[in-house]
Amino acid sequence: MVVLSHPIHLENIAQIKTCKPASNIFTEIPVVDLSHPNAKHLIVEACKELGFFKVINHGVSMEFLTKLEAEAVKFFNSPQQEKEKSGPPNPFGYGNKKIGINGDVGWIEYLLFCTNPEVISQNANAVVPGISETLMRNMACEVLEMIADELGMGDREGLSRLIRDEKSDSCFRLNHYPPCPDQLQALSGRNLIGFGEHTDPQIISVVRSNNTSGLQICLRDGTWVSVPPDHTSFFFNVGDSLQVMTNGRFRSVKHRVLANSLKSRVSMIYFGGPPLSEKITPLSSVLEEGEESRYQEFTWSEYKKSAYKTRLGDYRLGLFEKSAAAAVLLPNSLS
Repeated sequence: MVVLSHPIHLENIAQIKTCKPASNIFTEIPVVDLSHPNAKHLIVEACKELGFFKVINHGVSMEFLTKLEAEAVKFFNSPQQEKEKSGPPNPFGYGNKKIGINGDVGWIEYLLFCTNPEVISQNANAVVPGISETLMRNMACEVLEMIADELGMGDREGLSRLIRDEKSDSCFRLNHYPPCPDQLQALSGRNLIGFGEHTDPQIISVVRSNNTSGLQICLRDGTWVSVPPDHTSFFFNVGDSLQVMTNGRFRSVKHRVLANSLKSRVSMIYFGGPPLSEKITPLSSVLEEGEESRYQEFTWSEYKKSAYKTRLGDYRLGLFEKSAAAAVLLPNSLS
Protein backbone atom coordinates (compact mmCIF):
# COMPACT_ATOMS: atom_id res chain seq x y z
CA MET A 1 0.00 0.00 0.00
CA VAL A 2 1.25 3.48 -0.87
CA VAL A 3 0.18 6.28 1.45
CA LEU A 4 1.69 9.68 0.76
CA SER A 5 2.08 12.23 3.51
CA HIS A 6 1.33 15.36 1.51
CA PRO A 7 -2.28 15.29 0.22
CA ILE A 8 -3.32 17.64 -2.56
CA HIS A 9 -5.07 20.87 -1.63
CA LEU A 10 -8.81 20.95 -0.95
CA GLU A 11 -9.80 24.08 -2.87
CA ASN A 12 -12.63 23.82 -5.44
CA ILE A 13 -13.75 20.43 -4.07
CA ALA A 14 -17.34 21.30 -4.98
CA GLN A 15 -16.35 21.27 -8.67
CA ILE A 16 -15.18 17.65 -8.57
CA LYS A 17 -17.82 15.30 -9.95
CA THR A 18 -19.18 12.29 -8.12
CA CYS A 19 -20.89 9.09 -9.20
CA LYS A 20 -22.88 6.29 -7.63
CA PRO A 21 -20.73 3.54 -6.11
CA ALA A 22 -20.16 0.66 -8.52
CA SER A 23 -19.50 -2.65 -6.80
CA ASN A 24 -19.52 -4.73 -9.98
CA ILE A 25 -15.97 -5.95 -10.57
CA PHE A 26 -15.58 -6.87 -14.23
CA THR A 27 -14.00 -10.32 -14.45
CA GLU A 28 -14.11 -10.59 -18.26
CA ILE A 29 -11.20 -8.29 -19.12
CA PRO A 30 -9.40 -9.98 -22.06
CA VAL A 31 -5.99 -11.28 -20.94
CA VAL A 32 -3.28 -11.61 -23.59
CA ASP A 33 -0.14 -13.64 -22.99
CA LEU A 34 2.40 -11.98 -25.29
CA SER A 35 4.35 -15.24 -25.53
CA HIS A 36 1.34 -17.20 -26.83
CA PRO A 37 1.22 -18.01 -30.57
CA ASN A 38 -2.39 -16.79 -30.73
CA ALA A 39 -1.64 -13.44 -29.05
CA LYS A 40 -2.14 -11.23 -32.10
CA HIS A 41 -5.58 -12.69 -32.80
CA LEU A 42 -6.65 -12.22 -29.18
CA ILE A 43 -5.42 -8.61 -29.23
CA VAL A 44 -7.46 -7.75 -32.32
CA GLU A 45 -10.57 -9.42 -30.91
CA ALA A 46 -10.17 -7.45 -27.66
CA CYS A 47 -9.72 -4.20 -29.60
CA LYS A 48 -12.95 -4.86 -31.49
CA GLU A 49 -15.02 -5.92 -28.48
CA LEU A 50 -13.86 -3.68 -25.61
CA GLY A 51 -10.97 -1.56 -26.86
CA PHE A 52 -9.22 -2.66 -23.67
CA PHE A 53 -7.14 -5.65 -22.57
CA LYS A 54 -4.51 -6.80 -20.09
CA VAL A 55 -1.05 -8.03 -21.09
CA ILE A 56 0.86 -10.68 -19.14
CA ASN A 57 4.24 -12.34 -19.74
CA HIS A 58 5.48 -8.98 -21.01
CA GLY A 59 9.11 -9.60 -20.03
CA VAL A 60 9.43 -6.60 -17.68
CA SER A 61 10.75 -7.55 -14.25
CA MET A 62 8.80 -6.70 -11.11
CA GLU A 63 12.02 -5.30 -9.65
CA PHE A 64 12.19 -2.74 -12.44
CA LEU A 65 8.48 -1.87 -12.12
CA THR A 66 8.89 -1.40 -8.37
CA LYS A 67 11.81 0.94 -9.01
CA LEU A 68 9.75 3.02 -11.46
CA GLU A 69 6.89 3.27 -8.99
CA ALA A 70 9.30 4.33 -6.24
CA GLU A 71 10.52 7.22 -8.41
CA ALA A 72 6.94 8.41 -8.90
CA VAL A 73 6.13 8.08 -5.20
CA LYS A 74 9.30 9.98 -4.31
CA PHE A 75 8.17 12.95 -6.40
CA PHE A 76 4.55 13.02 -5.22
CA ASN A 77 5.67 12.64 -1.58
CA SER A 78 7.84 15.75 -1.79
CA PRO A 79 6.66 19.11 -0.33
CA GLN A 80 3.98 20.87 -2.34
CA GLN A 81 6.20 23.87 -3.03
CA GLU A 82 8.82 21.55 -4.51
CA LYS A 83 6.31 19.84 -6.78
CA GLU A 84 4.94 23.14 -7.99
CA LYS A 85 8.38 24.10 -9.29
CA SER A 86 7.60 21.63 -12.12
CA GLY A 87 4.37 23.45 -13.00
CA PRO A 88 2.04 24.84 -13.98
CA PRO A 89 1.40 22.45 -16.90
CA ASN A 90 1.48 24.17 -20.28
CA PRO A 91 0.55 21.47 -21.16
CA PHE A 92 3.59 19.59 -19.78
CA GLY A 93 4.63 19.68 -16.15
CA TYR A 94 3.00 19.31 -12.74
CA GLY A 95 -0.75 19.77 -12.32
CA ASN A 96 -2.99 19.63 -9.27
CA LYS A 97 -6.72 18.87 -9.67
CA LYS A 98 -7.17 21.00 -12.80
CA ILE A 99 -7.26 18.79 -15.91
CA GLY A 100 -6.78 20.74 -19.12
CA ILE A 101 -7.92 24.32 -19.76
CA ASN A 102 -11.69 23.90 -20.00
CA GLY A 103 -12.81 23.57 -16.40
CA ASP A 104 -12.36 19.84 -15.75
CA VAL A 105 -11.12 18.96 -12.27
CA GLY A 106 -10.52 15.74 -10.35
CA TRP A 107 -9.09 14.28 -7.14
CA ILE A 108 -5.66 14.00 -8.71
CA GLU A 109 -2.19 15.41 -9.10
CA TYR A 110 -0.01 14.52 -12.03
CA LEU A 111 3.12 15.01 -14.09
CA LEU A 112 2.78 15.13 -17.88
CA PHE A 113 5.84 14.83 -20.10
CA CYS A 114 6.53 14.90 -23.81
CA THR A 115 8.78 12.27 -25.41
CA ASN A 116 9.62 14.33 -28.52
CA PRO A 117 13.30 15.45 -28.31
CA GLU A 118 12.54 18.74 -30.09
CA VAL A 119 9.91 19.71 -27.52
CA ILE A 120 12.02 18.52 -24.59
CA SER A 121 14.89 20.76 -25.68
CA GLN A 122 12.57 23.79 -25.51
CA ASN A 123 10.77 22.98 -22.25
CA ALA A 124 12.46 21.78 -19.07
CA ASN A 125 9.11 20.59 -17.69
CA ALA A 126 8.86 18.13 -20.58
CA VAL A 127 11.68 15.98 -19.18
CA VAL A 128 10.90 12.80 -17.25
CA PRO A 129 13.06 13.02 -14.07
CA GLY A 130 14.57 9.63 -13.31
CA ILE A 131 11.82 7.68 -15.11
CA SER A 132 12.09 6.09 -18.55
CA GLU A 133 9.02 5.58 -20.73
CA THR A 134 11.04 3.49 -23.22
CA LEU A 135 9.88 0.09 -22.00
CA MET A 136 6.22 1.08 -22.35
CA ARG A 137 6.83 2.48 -25.83
CA ASN A 138 8.56 -0.73 -26.87
CA MET A 139 5.65 -2.77 -25.55
CA ALA A 140 3.19 -0.55 -27.43
CA CYS A 141 5.21 -1.06 -30.63
CA GLU A 142 5.22 -4.84 -30.15
CA VAL A 143 1.44 -4.88 -29.75
CA LEU A 144 0.92 -2.59 -32.76
CA GLU A 145 3.09 -4.89 -34.88
CA MET A 146 0.95 -7.85 -33.83
CA ILE A 147 -2.14 -5.86 -34.83
CA ALA A 148 -0.59 -5.04 -38.22
CA ASP A 149 0.12 -8.74 -38.80
CA GLU A 150 -3.42 -9.77 -37.90
CA LEU A 151 -4.95 -7.05 -40.07
CA GLY A 152 -2.85 -8.14 -43.04
CA MET A 153 -1.26 -4.73 -43.51
CA GLY A 154 1.77 -6.15 -45.31
CA ASP A 155 4.08 -3.68 -43.59
CA ARG A 156 4.48 -5.06 -40.05
CA GLU A 157 5.85 -1.72 -38.81
CA GLY A 158 3.15 0.36 -40.49
CA LEU A 159 1.62 1.32 -37.13
CA SER A 160 4.58 1.04 -34.76
CA ARG A 161 6.68 3.29 -37.01
CA LEU A 162 4.35 6.18 -36.18
CA ILE A 163 5.32 6.15 -32.52
CA ARG A 164 8.96 5.17 -33.05
CA ASP A 165 9.39 8.20 -35.32
CA GLU A 166 11.64 10.85 -33.74
CA LYS A 167 8.84 13.36 -34.38
CA SER A 168 6.24 11.16 -32.72
CA ASP A 169 3.89 13.26 -30.60
CA SER A 170 3.75 10.72 -27.79
CA CYS A 171 3.62 11.64 -24.12
CA PHE A 172 4.09 10.03 -20.73
CA ARG A 173 1.97 10.73 -17.66
CA LEU A 174 2.30 9.98 -13.96
CA ASN A 175 -0.95 10.17 -11.99
CA HIS A 176 -1.36 10.21 -8.23
CA TYR A 177 -4.79 9.85 -6.61
CA PRO A 178 -4.36 10.46 -2.85
CA PRO A 179 -6.59 8.70 -0.33
CA CYS A 180 -9.87 10.60 -0.24
CA PRO A 181 -10.95 11.79 3.25
CA ASP A 182 -14.00 9.89 4.48
CA GLN A 183 -16.11 13.04 4.78
CA LEU A 184 -15.54 13.79 1.10
CA GLN A 185 -15.98 10.23 -0.11
CA ALA A 186 -19.29 10.05 1.74
CA LEU A 187 -20.83 12.98 -0.16
CA SER A 188 -24.45 11.84 -0.55
CA GLY A 189 -23.19 8.27 -0.54
CA ARG A 190 -21.34 8.81 -3.83
CA ASN A 191 -17.76 8.25 -5.00
CA LEU A 192 -15.49 11.19 -5.77
CA ILE A 193 -14.08 11.04 -9.30
CA GLY A 194 -10.31 11.25 -9.58
CA PHE A 195 -10.19 11.54 -13.39
CA GLY A 196 -13.41 12.01 -15.32
CA GLU A 197 -14.70 9.86 -18.16
CA HIS A 198 -12.90 10.26 -21.48
CA THR A 199 -11.31 8.45 -24.39
CA ASP A 200 -7.65 8.80 -25.29
CA PRO A 201 -7.15 10.67 -28.59
CA GLN A 202 -3.85 9.00 -29.55
CA ILE A 203 -3.29 5.65 -31.29
CA ILE A 204 -2.82 3.44 -28.24
CA SER A 205 -2.19 3.84 -24.50
CA VAL A 206 -0.26 1.59 -22.10
CA VAL A 207 -1.10 1.75 -18.39
CA ARG A 208 0.63 0.36 -15.34
CA SER A 209 -0.58 1.12 -11.80
CA ASN A 210 0.00 -0.01 -8.25
CA ASN A 211 -2.35 -2.54 -6.65
CA THR A 212 -5.12 -0.03 -5.87
CA SER A 213 -8.59 -0.14 -7.41
CA GLY A 214 -10.28 2.81 -9.07
CA LEU A 215 -10.01 2.31 -12.84
CA GLN A 216 -13.35 1.78 -14.61
CA ILE A 217 -14.29 1.25 -18.25
CA CYS A 218 -17.62 1.79 -19.99
CA LEU A 219 -19.16 -1.18 -21.79
CA ARG A 220 -21.08 -0.89 -25.06
CA ASP A 221 -24.40 -0.77 -23.21
CA GLY A 222 -23.25 2.23 -21.15
CA THR A 223 -22.57 0.25 -17.95
CA TRP A 224 -19.54 1.28 -15.93
CA VAL A 225 -17.51 -1.62 -14.53
CA SER A 226 -14.47 -1.71 -12.26
CA VAL A 227 -11.21 -3.17 -13.52
CA PRO A 228 -9.49 -5.46 -10.97
CA PRO A 229 -6.06 -3.96 -10.19
CA ASP A 230 -2.95 -5.93 -11.12
CA HIS A 231 0.40 -4.27 -10.50
CA THR A 232 2.25 -7.09 -12.29
CA SER A 233 0.56 -6.48 -15.65
CA PHE A 234 0.00 -3.72 -18.21
CA PHE A 235 -3.35 -2.56 -19.56
CA PHE A 236 -3.89 -1.28 -23.10
CA ASN A 237 -6.50 1.22 -24.35
CA VAL A 238 -7.44 1.72 -28.00
CA GLY A 239 -7.28 5.44 -28.81
CA ASP A 240 -9.50 7.56 -31.06
CA SER A 241 -6.88 7.58 -33.83
CA LEU A 242 -6.75 3.78 -34.03
CA GLN A 243 -10.55 3.69 -34.09
CA VAL A 244 -10.43 5.89 -37.20
CA MET A 245 -7.61 3.86 -38.76
CA THR A 246 -9.75 0.72 -38.51
CA ASN A 247 -12.84 2.62 -39.73
CA GLY A 248 -14.63 2.03 -36.45
CA ARG A 249 -13.87 -1.68 -36.13
CA PHE A 250 -11.70 -1.06 -33.07
CA ARG A 251 -13.34 0.74 -30.17
CA SER A 252 -11.80 3.70 -28.40
CA VAL A 253 -12.84 2.83 -24.86
CA LYS A 254 -14.30 5.40 -22.48
CA HIS A 255 -12.72 5.15 -19.03
CA ARG A 256 -12.41 7.01 -15.71
CA VAL A 257 -10.78 6.68 -12.28
CA LEU A 258 -12.58 6.89 -8.93
CA ALA A 259 -10.93 8.06 -5.71
CA ASN A 260 -10.14 5.49 -3.03
CA SER A 261 -10.79 6.33 0.62
CA LEU A 262 -7.99 4.16 2.03
CA LYS A 263 -5.08 3.92 -0.40
CA SER A 264 -3.20 6.03 -2.89
CA ARG A 265 -3.36 5.05 -6.53
CA VAL A 266 -0.22 5.71 -8.57
CA SER A 267 -0.27 5.02 -12.29
CA MET A 268 1.99 5.63 -15.28
CA ILE A 269 0.62 5.91 -18.79
CA TYR A 270 2.35 6.00 -22.16
CA PHE A 271 0.24 7.63 -24.89
CA GLY A 272 1.48 6.58 -28.32
CA GLY A 273 0.84 9.44 -30.73
CA PRO A 274 1.94 9.91 -34.38
CA PRO A 275 3.88 12.88 -35.79
CA LEU A 276 1.78 16.05 -35.94
CA SER A 277 1.67 16.02 -39.74
CA GLU A 278 0.47 12.39 -39.98
CA LYS A 279 -2.86 11.93 -41.78
CA ILE A 280 -5.35 9.89 -39.77
CA THR A 281 -7.51 7.90 -42.18
CA PRO A 282 -8.76 4.29 -42.47
CA LEU A 283 -6.15 1.71 -43.47
CA SER A 284 -6.65 0.29 -46.96
CA SER A 285 -6.03 -3.21 -45.59
CA VAL A 286 -9.17 -3.11 -43.42
CA LEU A 287 -11.57 -1.55 -45.93
CA GLU A 288 -13.76 -3.95 -47.87
CA GLU A 289 -14.48 -3.37 -51.54
CA GLY A 290 -16.78 -0.38 -51.93
CA GLU A 291 -16.60 0.53 -48.26
CA GLU A 292 -16.34 4.26 -47.54
CA SER A 293 -14.58 5.97 -44.69
CA ARG A 294 -16.79 6.88 -41.75
CA TYR A 295 -14.56 9.86 -41.01
CA GLN A 296 -13.28 12.96 -42.69
CA GLU A 297 -9.53 12.85 -43.26
CA PHE A 298 -7.54 14.91 -40.76
CA THR A 299 -4.01 15.24 -39.48
CA TRP A 300 -3.04 14.35 -35.93
CA SER A 301 -2.28 18.05 -35.35
CA GLU A 302 -5.82 19.02 -36.39
CA TYR A 303 -7.40 16.39 -34.16
CA LYS A 304 -5.17 17.23 -31.21
CA LYS A 305 -6.00 20.93 -31.44
CA SER A 306 -9.71 20.12 -31.68
CA ALA A 307 -9.56 17.75 -28.69
CA TYR A 308 -7.65 20.30 -26.62
CA LYS A 309 -10.56 22.73 -26.97
CA THR A 310 -13.17 20.26 -25.66
CA ARG A 311 -14.24 19.15 -22.21
CA LEU A 312 -12.91 15.83 -20.96
CA GLY A 313 -16.10 13.84 -21.53
CA ASP A 314 -17.02 15.28 -24.94
CA TYR A 315 -17.32 12.95 -27.94
CA ARG A 316 -14.37 14.34 -29.84
CA LEU A 317 -14.66 12.17 -32.93
CA GLY A 318 -18.18 13.45 -33.55
CA LEU A 319 -16.80 16.54 -35.26
CA PHE A 320 -14.95 14.36 -37.78
CA GLU A 321 -17.61 11.78 -38.58
CA LYS A 322 -19.28 11.75 -41.96
CA SER A 323 -23.04 11.41 -42.37
CA ALA A 324 -24.94 8.67 -40.55
CA ALA A 325 -25.71 7.18 -43.97
CA ALA A 326 -22.04 6.34 -44.46
CA ALA A 327 -21.93 4.56 -41.13
CA VAL A 328 -24.35 1.84 -42.23
CA LEU A 329 -21.74 0.61 -44.72
CA LEU A 330 -19.55 -0.61 -41.86
CA PRO A 331 -19.37 -4.42 -41.75
CA ASN A 332 -19.69 -6.17 -38.41
CA SER A 333 -16.33 -7.89 -38.55
CA LEU A 334 -13.06 -8.05 -40.39
CA SER A 335 -12.97 -10.14 -43.55
